[in-house]
Amino acid sequence: MAGMRIAVTGASGLVGSALAHDLRRDGHHVVRLVRRAPRTDHEVEWDPHRQWVDAPGLIGCQAVVHLAGAGIADRRWSPARKRELRDSRVLGTAAIAEAVASLDTPPDVLVSGSAIGIYGDTADRRVDEDTPPGHGFLADLCQEWEEAAEPAVEAGIRTAYARTGLGVARAGGAWGRMFPLFRLGLGGRLGSGDQYWSFIALRDEVAALRHIIATESLVGPVNLTAPNPVTNPEVTAAKGRVLGRPTALAVPRPALRLALGELSSDVLGSQRVIPQRLLDSGFSFDHPTIDGAIEAAWSDR
Repeated sequence: MAGMRIAVTGASGLVGSALAHDLRRDGHHVVRLVRRAPRTDHEVEWDPHRQWVDAPGLIGCQAVVHLAGAGIADRRWSPARKRELRDSRVLGTAAIAEAVASLDTPPDVLVSGSAIGIYGDTADRRVDEDTPPGHGFLADLCQEWEEAAEPAVEAGIRTAYARTGLGVARAGGAWGRMFPLFRLGLGGRLGSGDQYWSFIALRDEVAALRHIIATESLVGPVNLTAPNPVTNPEVTAAKGRVLGRPTALAVPRPALRLALGELSSDVLGSQRVIPQRLLDSGFSFDHPTIDGAIEAAWSDR
C-alpha cells in the first residue's frame, strides 16, 4: 500500500479524519471530497444531495473510502431528520458509485460505509456477515445504503460494505458524549441492561478500513466490530474501572424513550455481532476487549 492515491468522503468527521491522518503519516496521497470549491489539489468537489461528483478529480485514485453521512444519534428522529439520514447516505453513495463507475480507469476498490444496524435487534444471538438483514428503520436504511453502491459493483470494482459497530472514541460520536457523564460519576446501565453492544476502538476501525483496502479477498459486507461484544452492564463496569468512577445510576427505559424518542429503541436494542470476515482474512485487533478499547480512547488527547 505504499504511495497510494486514496479519496475519502467524510474526511472531516471522526473516523474519516483519523483515517486520513493515518494514511498521510504513512506516505499516501489523500484526496478529500468537499462540498465547496477546492482550495488545494488534495480536494475534489461533490454535492451528494444533487448526486454530483467532479469525477475527473478521482482519476488516478487506487481506492475510494466513502464515509460521509449525517450522524445517526445527533438528534431525535423526526420525519424530516429520518429523510436527512436516508438522503445523506443513499444519495451520497449513489453519487460516489456512479462517479467511480464512469472512469475509464476506475479505482481498484470502493469501501462504502454501512452499519451493523442492518441486522436489527438480534437479542443474544451471534450474527455475522452471512446473517440476513433485520427489520426497522436502521435495518431498512442500511439495506438501501448498500444497494446504492450497485453501479460500482456492476462496473467490476471490488466493493466492500464496512458495517461499523459502536465506535469507542473520546471525542465525537455517542461514546464521546458518554465519557464526560461517566467522568462525573453520572454514568450507568441503560434500560434492562440485557442488550449486547458490538463496539470497536477507533484505532482498530481505522486499521480495519486500511485492511479492507489492502485485502483483495474482502468484498461485500465486512463487520467492523471487535470480536468480543459485551452487554451494557459490562460496558458500564468497564468504564467505571478505567475512569475510576462509580456507576450505580441506571436510566430506565421510559426516561430514554422520553429523551430520545424512536432512537431509544436502537439504543436499547441488542446486537451481538462477530467480525468473521475480518478474522478469517487475518486481521488482528489491537483492542479486542472493552477495557482495552476504553483505555485507548481515554488516552487519546
